[in-house]
Amino acid sequence: MTYAIRFGTDGWRGVIAEDYTFDNVRRAAQGFASFLLRQGRKDEWVVIGYDKRFQSEHFALAAAEVLAGNGLRVYLTQDATPTPVIAYAVVHQKACGAINITASHNPPTDNGFKVRDEHGGAIPPQQLKEIEALIPPSAEDVKRMSAPEAESQGRLVRFDPAPAYIEHIQTLVDLEPLRQAGLKLVVDPMWGNGAGWFPRLLGGGRTRIIEIHNVRNPIFPEMKRPEPIPPNIHVGLQAVREHGADALLITDGDADRFGLGDEHGQFVNQLRVYALLAYYLLEVRGERGPIVKTLSTTTMLNRLGERYGVPVYETGVGFKYVAPKMLEVNALIGGEESGGYAFRGNVPERDGILAGLYLLDFMVKSGRRPSQLLELLFRELGQEYFYDRVDSPFTGDRAAREQRILNANPQTIGGLRVVGLNTLDGFQFKLEDGGWMLIRFSGTEPILRVYCETTHRDRVQAILEDGLRIAGVK
Repeated sequence: MTYAIRFGTDGWRGVIAEDYTFDNVRRAAQGFASFLLRQGRKDEWVVIGYDKRFQSEHFALAAAEVLAGNGLRVYLTQDATPTPVIAYAVVHQKACGAINITASHNPPTDNGFKVRDEHGGAIPPQQLKEIEALIPPSAEDVKRMSAPEAESQGRLVRFDPAPAYIEHIQTLVDLEPLRQAGLKLVVDPMWGNGAGWFPRLLGGGRTRIIEIHNVRNPIFPEMKRPEPIPPNIHVGLQAVREHGADALLITDGDADRFGLGDEHGQFVNQLRVYALLAYYLLEVRGERGPIVKTLSTTTMLNRLGERYGVPVYETGVGFKYVAPKMLEVNALIGGEESGGYAFRGNVPERDGILAGLYLLDFMVKSGRRPSQLLELLFRELGQEYFYDRVDSPFTGDRAAREQRILNANPQTIGGLRVVGLNTLDGFQFKLEDGGWMLIRFSGTEPILRVYCETTHRDRVQAILEDGLRIAGVK
């Protein structure tokens, strides 16, 4: 039976050597190549990059051979490269799209296959279905050209995308004040593609950077997976306390997501980081423009939208929804609960490096550390917001479980009255305090997630417990 390749929330991911094999990567590449050819893209360029997971560079070369065999041309990164740098290379090289070999924050057993459009952003869901439909059932139906032959014909060119990205970043944020600020920063690239980037961008001045987990190690020691949330970041938070640092900057395995620890070695959750970034752009930089958020992201953005007179658009979960909406409305910022944030003036792709630089710029311009920035934000909003999430494996029929959730019809959750239900992507129960509880199935793993945000610190765990009961996993 042919293994069916499906694109989830962000690309196709699988277990290496089980379903993520060279043959299946070639099949996926053939589907993307056929899609591009149908768009009249023959002889145009495609960027291919990869992360530091097991065999990623070899999977990337296999995909490059398929594209070359289909009459396309390939810019292949010469080393493991952050996802935002790959995305910017698409625009800078005037390519028609990209393939990125990465499983992002997944466990070490996995690898993945992402596709991007000519803007460097995620491809919309309907076009992803077209790509899936074009994936051949067998590797025997894949066209290939060997790498040496493709290079000799000029159809495969290895390149370094870093200089162009760095030049571009310096048009968005002035790095020199950050270099000379005298900050002490702990940076955790989580054994991934972000290693070396903050030292490269901010070195040479008074700011001191202590980088940990900055070599290639595909088993990701000292963490369950390279995802910038607890417990994976405990070593980094401890390093902040040991060194008396001003902040912890974290990038995930492919450096498109960003995490933050404050000067006390406490995690700043990703919803608060998103609100801080939006507040920085609106208040400190004085910029205006729409905000795009997934439904699993903070209502603090809605409050900021009201305060600064900018529209806020809500989408389903995943940048395959966020990126097209950002392009449609020329958004100032777009983001999601997982710690991915994209910015106007850059490509419509999550950028953990730029997010970190913007947070540092906020610190330097305001003279405040992260905990003090949060105090400033909450004073502006008039109240504090609390968030948490719990992930649970599930078995059985998903459709039956979804019907169970719909049938539950709870009147209260965590002691708060339910005032509405949003089924845009999962099941989001609106609560009387302006908060919410969301039950949603992962698009990339057999996991059910329960999220919540509330203005009541003491209700968070009760809300999550009720969510698990409603979903039938507790």
